Parts: sequence; structure tokens; C-alpha cells
Amino acid sequence: MNRSQRRLERERRTVESMIALFCRDVHQTKGGLCPQCAELAAYAHKRLEKCPFGADKPTCADCPIHCYQPAIREQIQRVMRYAGPRMLLKHPYLAIRHMLDSRREAPKRPPRREG
Repeated sequence: MNRSQRRLERERRTVESMIALFCRDVHQTKGGLCPQCAELAAYAHKRLEKCPFGADKPTCADCPIHCYQPAIREQIQRVMRYAGPRMLLKHPYLAIRHMLDSRREAPKRPPRREG
């Protein structure tokens, strides 16, 4: 797995962990995600796969492109506001890596695709 794939895989695990933490605590689910959170996780995964920045992807809060639909963006912001502070206790590695990634300078625009 190359650097780009590892970074995007970590981003996917981080968002999935945040959604799972939110769903378990707020929606009080046990052993999986509720349908609404499962749909949000699938949407987030799809957006990560299509991110034009690839391995240079900034954290979503620092991204110049807002690729989430407005209603879904509100949902993910609510999840991240709740789960973000709790991630240090539940998933410290992912939380610290996400904080380090947020310190990276966001690219001004995605690289041009050749072809």
C-alpha cells in the first residue's frame, strides 16, 4: 500500500470511528450503526474515494472544496463536534494523526488531472 492509499485509508477509519462513536452514544445503538449513520458513513467513504486532492487531502474543515451536500455536511459536522473530543480517549492514534493532518497547509486547488 503506497503513501496515498495509507493516508486515505486512515482518513476513512477516522471518519468511520467518529460516526460509530456518535451513533453508539447519541442514537444508543449496540453492535453496529443505525441506518442513518450507515448511510452517512457510506457517503463519506464515497467522497473520500473521489477526493481530487488524493494523498494531499487537507482535513475537511480546512478544505477549499466543500464536496458534501449541505444537509449531509451539517450531519457530519454534528458528528465531528461530538466525537472529535472523545476520539483522544477511544482512538488516540487516529485522533493525534488527524490533529497533525489538520496542521498541514491546505492546497489552494486540486492538482490537474492529465488525460
